[in-house]
Amino acid sequence: MKKILLVDDEPHVIKVLKIFLDKNGYQVAVAHNGEQAMASINNQMPDIVITDIQMPKMTGQELCEKIAIQYKDSAPHLIIMTSRTDAQLREWAEQNSGIEFLEKPLSPRKLVNHLRQLFEEMEEVSVPA
Repeated sequence: MKKILLVDDEPHVIKVLKIFLDKNGYQVAVAHNGEQAMASINNQMPDIVITDIQMPKMTGQELCEKIAIQYKDSAPHLIIMTSRTDAQLREWAEQNSGIEFLEKPLSPRKLVNHLRQLFEEMEEVSVPA
């Protein structure tokens, strides 16, 4: 089963997205801040981490940086959900390959379709030629 970690400090966002992801067959763990997310990742590595950018204790950007440093080659795919559109943040993501943006408000259906496509791509890459 495909494992996803949702990280957001807004409980209603977590609730709605978790319901949709559960219904579509994903194993979903949740965290309400970056510290909880790191504990969850250390306990069970997800395939994908979807994180909000603005959170208390540790931002989504700090979380992504920490994951990249700690897990290097075995890091999960990272997705940042944000309503921020500043160029500096997007430039940072481009420099840290593998981090992508999904803009809030985020349609649960669009997220599910995006994840389905991502997992298909990940399976194609992992299958030996």
